[in-house]
Amino acid sequence: MYKVIRKIFIIPFVWLLSTHCFASIPMGSSLAPMLQKTLPAIVNIRAQIKVTDLATLNKLEKQQPKDSDEPVPDKFLSVGSGVIVDADKGYILTNSHVVDDAETVTVTLGDGHHYTAKIIGMDKPSDIALLQIQAKNLKAITIGNSNDAKVGDVVAAIGNPFALSQTATSGIISAVGRTTLGIENYENFIQTDASINPGNSGGALVNMDGQLIGINTAILAPDRGSIGIGFAIPSNMAKSVMQQLIQFGDVRRGMLGIAAQDITPDLAAAFNLSAATGAAVAQVVPNSPAEKAGLQVGDVITSVNGTDIKNANDVVNTVGFMRVDSKANISILRNNKTMTVTAVLTDPKKREQSSIEMDPFLNGVSLKNFSILSPVHGDVHGVIVVTVAEGTNAWRADIRPGDVIVAAAQHKVATIADLKKITAETKDNLLLNVLRGPGAVFLVISKEN
Repeated sequence: MYKVIRKIFIIPFVWLLSTHCFASIPMGSSLAPMLQKTLPAIVNIRAQIKVTDLATLNKLEKQQPKDSDEPVPDKFLSVGSGVIVDADKGYILTNSHVVDDAETVTVTLGDGHHYTAKIIGMDKPSDIALLQIQAKNLKAITIGNSNDAKVGDVVAAIGNPFALSQTATSGIISAVGRTTLGIENYENFIQTDASINPGNSGGALVNMDGQLIGINTAILAPDRGSIGIGFAIPSNMAKSVMQQLIQFGDVRRGMLGIAAQDITPDLAAAFNLSAATGAAVAQVVPNSPAEKAGLQVGDVITSVNGTDIKNANDVVNTVGFMRVDSKANISILRNNKTMTVTAVLTDPKKREQSSIEMDPFLNGVSLKNFSILSPVHGDVHGVIVVTVAEGTNAWRADIRPGDVIVAAAQHKVATIADLKKITAETKDNLLLNVLRGPGAVFLVISKEN
């Protein structure tokens, strides 16, 4: 369970083994007083996982001895850690990849007591899950403000590596705001050199006040061995997800409808900005909340709901944890003038459904007018397919990028306008004549598949 990035492994810590390296703390200091208060809030999690995808099944099959007559198991045990964040209600934070597809989840406290946990909800894009157990006299950890975390702060990583209960390692915060690692959809990781190993997933990264500032999630490791680079989800992000899971049982993210990019020194100079900070709006999606709010290409976003925006990823993370129908007060610079616009975030699924209703045949298909003098097909005028979104009616009908639509419903098509007119008049099935490479085929797009 890892992703390769330039021959380096990004590893969630449930299964893969690693060695560990040690970071030192100042001589004469001791973490013992803080850890004595914190350790009881760290739990062991064992989840019985039902295999639901072919990739995992193939992986388990390869792990079977070659001479084994035993059938490939359709279940496996996922082992990780968790953090008690509410003693009265028995709430426990962990990673969603620890309990995803779990049939049963067992939580073991530091004193050895076992409890069956209920999954309150999980959010795969942020890799956060919330569990609940019915138990008395629990000890909870205080959730700190991860925005206060600074490079050089001494921290401790606590979890259950290799099923060793309540193990603590120490180090420093090596970096904050780590993004574009390809681990999660929403990334703003705290990087630490505190030793983290398999079984630490969902465990706590704590500061010297014993406050939770992160949920340990992954390590970066060449050849699957630890080199002291671990990543934790910031506590503020985890808390935001937890609050939605408690209130709603899920995280329904609203859509703003822009593409943004970082402000580089060159872009700052081109926009006549005094500093290379903020996020430039590179695209505004038609009929989106952003367009309705008045955002324009070239605007530079400086804050959202009072949260400073340093780069494009800040926009993704800030907007990404706002629910559908939330208001986003967006401060921008437009021609070096400060402005504020307000957007009401919409449900991306509703927008998608609306697009499907408007065009059930070619929804999710990018088109371009096309003409060529071909030695095979002659003088061709039609519409070329640029992209096709997977799962759409067109994709299921085998429409593929590079296809040239020359007829629809047995009428010649020379432009996108011609094609749209025919699709608007078609009721159930759309017959297309498509040039594909040196040949041609007929394809039928059904309105409902």
